Amino acid sequence: MSDEVILQVKDLKTYFLVDEGTVKAVDGVSFDLHKGETLGIVGESCSGKSVSNLSIINLIPSPPGKIAGGEVLFHGKDLLKMPQNEIREIRGNKISMIFQDPMTSLNPFLRISTQMVETIMLHQKLSQEEAKAKAIEMLKLAGIPAPEKRIDQYPHQFSGGMRQRVMIAMGLSCNPEILIADEPTSALDVTIQAQILELMQELTRKLGTAVILITHSLGVVAGMCDTICVMYAGRIVERGHTEEIFESPRHPYTMGLIRSVPRLDQETKNRLYSIPGQPPNVIDLPDCCPFYPRCDKVKDICKKKYPPVVQFENGQSASCWLYSKEGQNV
Repeated sequence: MSDEVILQVKDLKTYFLVDEGTVKAVDGVSFDLHKGETLGIVGESCSGKSVSNLSIINLIPSPPGKIAGGEVLFHGKDLLKMPQNEIREIRGNKISMIFQDPMTSLNPFLRISTQMVETIMLHQKLSQEEAKAKAIEMLKLAGIPAPEKRIDQYPHQFSGGMRQRVMIAMGLSCNPEILIADEPTSALDVTIQAQILELMQELTRKLGTAVILITHSLGVVAGMCDTICVMYAGRIVERGHTEEIFESPRHPYTMGLIRSVPRLDQETKNRLYSIPGQPPNVIDLPDCCPFYPRCDKVKDICKKKYPPVVQFENGQSASCWLYSKEGQNV
């Protein structure tokens, strides 16, 4: 991982205006991504992981959604202020995304060759023959057998794991600087998941691509990521290097997530731990700690004010009243 920061997300806010009120899907998210780094974004469903990354590449449907504030600086240029023709030059080229379900991401009526070649021709300025040769090369790198024949097949002729390999090949076909992978293994069985993650790791290291990996699974980020951001109710509640997050989690939510992972090195007859309660409704959420109804370390101040970000000596940070001077004095 390089010291060079290629992407800076600063106080990003993405809201959806619905009949019931304002859904603050992303409410002040900030993080940096270094060249060659793999950053994991972890959290339960509806925590704002996917919306954060769709906002980065300006794919929020409007209406009902809108980017209400913040900056997304890619090599110092704010992607949120770019005109559509400029952002299209970056999207799929410099910043690529693998979506959650490959079957719905691939057009079922078009051959794989049509979908891959069009993208490569558009961004790489290659002829159709050169683009097809590049597409075949990427399918081969992604572990697709007989890519010269399979490139002319339709998505339904591929298994789930092979479709995900096609998506990885498409995502990396233009040699992007950043690859956003949104739950790339969610619909696959455990064996295929391991193969896909190993493939992603191998290809991105070979190409020097930085990765933002969105997932529910702490097991995935433990083996894949350099840095972890833990999201809850539209905000990052903890951030730090992977080893430090697992060795000394600071936020009660992160502690709960880690406790809920089965341990192979411990024999227990007790029921697997789960965090009590449900994630909050983020429509017009009050300005307090949204985790307090589920927290076993809750204080009165948690119900009144949102906690500030506290920095620790090892580079970790957490938004929790347990560590702030104001919270400790209550």
